Amino acid sequence: MSTPSVELVPLPAKRRVAQLVMLAFAVVIVMGAYANVGLAIDGRVPAGMLTYGLGLGGFMLAAYLVMAKFAPWADPLILPLVTVVNGLGLVMIYRLEQSKAFGASATTQLMWTAVGVVMFSVTLIVLRDHRALQRLTYTAGAVGLVLLISPLLPFVGISTNGARIWVGIPGVVQLQPSEFAKLALIVFFAGYLVAKRDVLALAGRRLLFIDLPRARDLGPILITWALSLGVLIMQRDLGSSLLIFGAFIAMLYIATQRTSWVLIGILLFVGGAILAGMLFSHVQDRFTVYLDPYDPALYDKAGGSAQLLQGLFSMATGGITGTGLGQGHPKLIPLAISDFIFPALGEELGLTGLMALLMIYALIVERGLRTSLAARDPFSKLLAGGLSFVLAWQVFIIVGGVTNLIPLTGLVTPFMSQGGSALLANWILIALLVRMSDSARKPPPQAIQDEGMTQVFQR
Repeated sequence: MSTPSVELVPLPAKRRVAQLVMLAFAVVIVMGAYANVGLAIDGRVPAGMLTYGLGLGGFMLAAYLVMAKFAPWADPLILPLVTVVNGLGLVMIYRLEQSKAFGASATTQLMWTAVGVVMFSVTLIVLRDHRALQRLTYTAGAVGLVLLISPLLPFVGISTNGARIWVGIPGVVQLQPSEFAKLALIVFFAGYLVAKRDVLALAGRRLLFIDLPRARDLGPILITWALSLGVLIMQRDLGSSLLIFGAFIAMLYIATQRTSWVLIGILLFVGGAILAGMLFSHVQDRFTVYLDPYDPALYDKAGGSAQLLQGLFSMATGGITGTGLGQGHPKLIPLAISDFIFPALGEELGLTGLMALLMIYALIVERGLRTSLAARDPFSKLLAGGLSFVLAWQVFIIVGGVTNLIPLTGLVTPFMSQGGSALLANWILIALLVRMSDSARKPPPQAIQDEGMTQVFQR
């Protein structure tokens, strides 16, 4: 009998061509938006449009080539969708730069995008099998905790606007460790819940129509609740606190299919919010502004309603179709380059543009959830589901905050707000989803007997 040979059936060429066409179309959309801004402000196409276009197109082409080489079976829609969102963020930051507002710099953001693409590529090249992360479950948990508490350390921690969430050298380099901590903690949650899901799924007493978990199994959710409260109290970071606890509850539900865990999580969150509001003024101020943002006494107060109302007024000015790119007044919105970039876009793109943007985010999340459903092992299902939920949850928290659906939290809009930490972390998140998508879509090897010779094909 001859030696078994390995033949790899190539990825259909049409899929790669379609992905490349969609990627090119995404870059064209972004460049059209750039041109629109320049024509509206100066009456001519921006001089640096070719530089930005070639830069963005070149970075995304590099990401495409890395995907084609190291993750050929991955979902072809993810990268073009992320390119559109990242590109529109660059356009809005460029627009604010022309208004000489907030120290906005599209060039700096383009450089961070380049670093993000490098991190995306390195993740795909180094992490050939994402299941190796399961062996690092507790290491990832320890890394996540260290990153969370690092801003509290002397000399390296930096306070900004009352929140201690940064590390680095003021005026030189600053990073927000919580953005990377969320990825490490998601890996830890996935590995831990895979190991403990059978125990956590056991039912205790039945209350009405709900099977409650056993009292001895409440430890993990209580520890995570205490951790999220610690982030809220010590760092005044309501956004990260809500993000971490919400992610754990969602992944706990995915692992056990027990509705009772979701109800317990909601009760703990509400109880923690009420307790924090009673004990800590900065939390109470957020709720006071949320309940009545039009109170004149709150407008000029530190952490008051001024920025929220300016964002709401700007979106109202935009109406259904918007004022047009370059024709609004986004510099009137406080923090328009970070927390409030969504209302700034709403003024110039209108409700129609915002709905299109939210649909793009929804499609990215949908592709991630589809990867979770297609995954062949429990760890991959939990990890893909958790990462997709974190992205969706973050969009909901920031959009809900700036529209006064929920209290403001201080998170940034993924891939759009100026800054490096969130952008790099989210590109790594996308790389993990791409890696798991490739694994889920790759056909399994099949043994085929052919004239007494064993050949292994990967169809």
